[in-house]
Amino acid sequence: MDDTVIATITASAGRRLLGILSMGTLGVLVITICFLAPPAPGLIVFLLAVGAASLWAAENMRRATTLTIELTEEGLRDSSGEVLARLDDIAGIDRGVFAFKPSNGFLLSTKMPATRVWRPGLWWRFGKRVGVGGMTPAGETKFIADYIATHVAQRDG
Repeated sequence: MDDTVIATITASAGRRLLGILSMGTLGVLVITICFLAPPAPGLIVFLLAVGAASLWAAENMRRATTLTIELTEEGLRDSSGEVLARLDDIAGIDRGVFAFKPSNGFLLSTKMPATRVWRPGLWWRFGKRVGVGGMTPAGETKFIADYIATHVAQRDG
């Protein structure tokens, strides 16, 4: 990909802290309940699994939100080099209120499906759909969404 970065999206420090602390606290509380007030044996296993999953999600969120999303002439990528979507492969963009999109973000529809990827709080990809946003500032995602929408409109029309 072309290395000229047009714009970037970074996770907001406040949202990042709140999200990671919320998920981590949930995990610790659920696991603590298992030891301080043990419920039925089957429920202990379930609560331990939920607690472990919450801690796992908090750690994944912490790692993912250290990355940035970069817009280049070729497309969207994150700072680890993972390509979210190439501009030529984007079929459409949805920023509507009722779109299944991350908070403060947008949803891309691509022409070709790609592998599933989840970077909690930053972006996800499932088949032909790419969701960008979550713990991101609205201004940064809006600029990139406008740029992509303009590019798609010029290319298709």
